[in-house]
Amino acid sequence: MRRWSPLLAVLIAAACVRPGGSVDRPEVLLATTTSFQDSGLLDVLAADFQKHTPYRLRATAVGTGAALAIGARGDADVLFVHAPTQELAYMQDGNGDRRVLVMHNDFVLVGPPSDPAHVRGKNVFDALRVIASAGAPFISRGDNSGTDIFEKNLWKQAAVSPTAPWYVEAATGMGQTLTVASEKRAYTLSDRGTFLARKRQVDLQIEVERDPPLINIYHVITVSPKKFPKVNVAGANAFADYLVSPETQGLIASFGVDKYGEPLFFPDAGKTDADVR
Repeated sequence: MRRWSPLLAVLIAAACVRPGGSVDRPEVLLATTTSFQDSGLLDVLAADFQKHTPYRLRATAVGTGAALAIGARGDADVLFVHAPTQELAYMQDGNGDRRVLVMHNDFVLVGPPSDPAHVRGKNVFDALRVIASAGAPFISRGDNSGTDIFEKNLWKQAAVSPTAPWYVEAATGMGQTLTVASEKRAYTLSDRGTFLARKRQVDLQIEVERDPPLINIYHVITVSPKKFPKVNVAGANAFADYLVSPETQGLIASFGVDKYGEPLFFPDAGKTDADVR
């Protein structure tokens, strides 16, 4: 049985209803990442959240950059994102109220099974250098998402400036980027969860993995009610508290094991970013 704090219970009872909600099911607006959706975890947690709280969750899945922009306009109550540097800037601008570590997974460098650039087993920086040197096709999301920001930072750390024609920005979500990479027999960077969820639909395999620079951290951020008085602060806090509850952390830990033989995400409630890295 889930237990909510007395304060949270009062906030829930006092929550106002916006257009699109109902008297019995006030709405919480979530802006989140396509990787959270594409992996299937969003659907599982949304259904469970609605089962155990008075709220209805309405999610918009976009890149992290777009999700943060939605929050910066006050058009969401809560964010679930994975670009720590951009998140901190968002908080420093006064757009967020709470920012809490929820979980992590990792990125993987995937490519054609034939591995034409021969990067399999290398560390990620060496692999990117080899891809660039060989001019092997690489598909970038190119959508200012958390994954896109992360990938471009990896190139920077590898001291490589990727350029056309071998480097192509797809401007699509993670699932579609994998499809494009498969069609073009190209390499790309993916979060592990989305790749495993789409693995049977694409002709790609993992070339580089389990490298410390590839850790991918997710935080929940509640939008500031001081800056945006119309946000559903009670609903936002209910969702944030739900994500770090022991029951939900257990769901996160087990998600994907039955289908893929391994978890897609690792729960991190109570930890710091430094603990995970």
